[in-house]
Amino acid sequence: MAGRGKGRTVVINNREVHLRPEKYYWSDFFMALPAVLLLILITYYPVAELIRISFTDWRLTSRTYEYVGLKNWIWLFTSKTSTKYLLNSAQVTFVYTFFNIAIDLGIGLLLAHLFNRMTKPYAAMRALIFMPRYIAMSTCGIIFLWMFNTDYGVINRMLEWVGVTEHINWLGEGNLALTSILILTGWHGVGYCMMIYLSALLGISRDYYEASSLDGATGWQQFRFITMPLLSPTSLFLFITTFISSMKVYQSVDVMTGGGPRQQTEVMVYYIYRLAFDDNRIDRASVVALLFFVVLLIITASTIRITNKNVHYES
Repeated sequence: MAGRGKGRTVVINNREVHLRPEKYYWSDFFMALPAVLLLILITYYPVAELIRISFTDWRLTSRTYEYVGLKNWIWLFTSKTSTKYLLNSAQVTFVYTFFNIAIDLGIGLLLAHLFNRMTKPYAAMRALIFMPRYIAMSTCGIIFLWMFNTDYGVINRMLEWVGVTEHINWLGEGNLALTSILILTGWHGVGYCMMIYLSALLGISRDYYEASSLDGATGWQQFRFITMPLLSPTSLFLFITTFISSMKVYQSVDVMTGGGPRQQTEVMVYYIYRLAFDDNRIDRASVVALLFFVVLLIITASTIRITNKNVHYES
C-alpha cells in the first residue's frame, strides 16, 4: 500500500486501486443538509425568535414594538401578580406531573404483569386498554367533560346507584378538577406504558427465574431482585418521556376546565397561553416560556444523570 496525493492506493487482485475518500465528504454533507435546515427552521429559529421577543414590548393588538431590554424579566420576578400566578402554575404542574407519572408507570407495570400471556383473550384485553392511545386528547376531553358533568354526567348517575344522591361538582372544585384531569390522562396513557413494559418483560430470559426458584426465591423476591433491575432502562425511558409530556400538558386542561376553578388547574403551558392570547402580551409569554424551557431542560438532564447510575443494562 502506498500513499498518493490525498488518497491512498491499495492492491486488490494484483491490481492497484487508488482510493480518494475525500471526494465523498461534500456529497455526504449535502445529503444531510436538508435535514439540518429543517431542524434549524422548526426548532432553533423559533427558540431564537422567542429570545428576541422576550426583549420587546410586543402586544398582539399592536403591529409595532420596541426593544425594552430586561424589562419583561424584571416584571416576571418583581411583580407580585406575576410571581403569584407563576408559582401557582408551577405548583399545579409539578403536582399533576408527580401523580400522572405514578399512575402511568405504576398501573402500566401492574397491567403488564397481569396481561403477560401470549393468548388471544389476553391480546384482546391489551388492545382494549391500549386503544385510547389512538384517540386525540381533545376528543377524550370532550367525552370526559360529559361524563363528569354535575347534573347529567355518567359518573354522578352511577354514584346514585350506590346511594350517593348529592351530585358532585367534579370540575368546579380545585382538587376534584385536577383529579378528573388525572383520570382522563391516566386512562389515555396507561396503555402505552403497559405495552412498553410488556415488551421489556418478554425480553427477560426465563433462566433467571428458574435459577432463583431452585434457590427458593419467592415471587416478590423475583420481582424485586430480578424483574425491577432488568426493567430499569425501560422505567427510565418511560419516566423521562412521561415527565416531559406531563410538564407540557395543555389539551386536557383547556377542554375540561380552562385552568379553573380560580386557576387551581392552570398548568404552566396554559398560563403561557393565557398571557399570549387572553392578555395579548406575547412578550411576557415568551419570558415565561423561556424560563419554563430552561427549568425543564435542567430537571430532565439532572434526572438522567442521577438515575443512570442506578440503571442496570444487561449485556
